[in-house]
Amino acid sequence: MTAIRATNLTKRYGRTVAVADLSFDVEPGRVTGFLGPNGAGKSTTMRMILGLDRPTGGSVLVDGVPYRDLRHPLRKVGALLDAKAVHGGRSARDHLLAIAQSNAIPAGRVMEVLETVGLREVARKRIGGFSLGMSQRLGIAAALLGDPEIVIFDEPVNGLDPDGILWIRTFMRDLAAEGRAVFVSSHLMSEMAQTADHLVVIGKGRLIADTSVAEFIGRSSQAYVRVRSPRLAEVAELVKVGRLHPDHLRVTAMTPLEIGALTARAGLPLEELTLVQPSLEAAYMELTKDSLEYSS
Repeated sequence: MTAIRATNLTKRYGRTVAVADLSFDVEPGRVTGFLGPNGAGKSTTMRMILGLDRPTGGSVLVDGVPYRDLRHPLRKVGALLDAKAVHGGRSARDHLLAIAQSNAIPAGRVMEVLETVGLREVARKRIGGFSLGMSQRLGIAAALLGDPEIVIFDEPVNGLDPDGILWIRTFMRDLAAEGRAVFVSSHLMSEMAQTADHLVVIGKGRLIADTSVAEFIGRSSQAYVRVRSPRLAEVAELVKVGRLHPDHLRVTAMTPLEIGALTARAGLPLEELTLVQPSLEAAYMELTKDSLEYSS
């Protein structure tokens, strides 16, 4: 079953439209990256998924039902939206115990998740003295408390050091490999390129893309096929859609397979046939440039 299904999801605040007619699915067994510029509506969408904001229109279902209808929601969905939204006077252990009791989760699970995120040694320390990175790890522990099938993270690498970033990247991939659905927002394109299987990209509250990482990058005008041949001019004449350079041909409207088949039929030899693609960051910047709320 689809883990999360948003259908024509809309949220207005007075005359301001934060999310507009947004539809997408989050499937189990993969990491779905949720991308968009500042003000795109990502946090609002996540809040609607978790029942914290009521949609103005449309609907969003978690495992086939609205979040509010889940009997023990933390056993179905774990979420980290704001790592600092905690009672600073409580210890890490007591904070998680309170959450566990609210969803009938065994108390023994608390130390298990603290061990998982590397906070066992500070379990009895007050949260108010935690660094941002430690707070992020505690928020991740809270999300994992109910051993959920669906995990939602909003900017999970904020405040983490390089070791922590590598850990959370590997951890999210492991969760997906176990068959869980992982839905994560981030502004770090380099991390999404290494972590996400699928992307949902929005701008000004509207859907821009719902596709695999490879397909998203392939949409960029910066993607091309580099062709080299001892008979380059003839290849250029045959292909007709390439830009001829002194030592190679750039083709943007055909795949390597199509070019190879065409030149083979014509008996034209090839020395190179390489698909050249931009980074995820470059493709993202190009495809969201018209959706920036704040541009410099």
